[in-house]
Amino acid sequence: MIHKTAIIDRSATIGKGAKIWHYVQICKNAAIGDNCIIGKNVYIDEGVHIGNNVKIQNNVSVYKGTTIEDGVFVGPHVVFANDKWPRAINSDGTLKSSDDWHISPILVQYGASIGANATILPGVTIGKNAMIGAGSVVTKNVPESALVYGNPARVVKKDISKR
Repeated sequence: MIHKTAIIDRSATIGKGAKIWHYVQICKNAAIGDNCIIGKNVYIDEGVHIGNNVKIQNNVSVYKGTTIEDGVFVGPHVVFANDKWPRAINSDGTLKSSDDWHISPILVQYGASIGANATILPGVTIGKNAMIGAGSVVTKNVPESALVYGNPARVVKKDISKR
């Protein structure tokens, strides 16, 4: 199911059973897995890879360099940033082009959950089954099965798998 207002580049791949809602934009060479739900007004940048059975809620921005593995939940208004030193212009005052960006990849591993309004900074790995609290700013790697929250996000519980 792809809503008629969605904009999907011809080179993007969409898996079987995926649901793409209103005003979604999926850029070139992005890959969406099977049975994913991509909520209203989500932006998925060039080359982003999203695994199977992923749920991305409304108003999420997934920028170039991000990989989201199978079974991940992404709450509303989450942002995956990709450049540690973003600028509109170069040091000589000229407008930056896409070739001037220095992408630092983000990896969200299997089964992780990211709460509403979280910001994931460039170069971070979120471990398998980890949970990011709403409103958190993730500045460093998150261990597997850890609960983190805050600004900056800190480990609050080391093993939530025993819940």
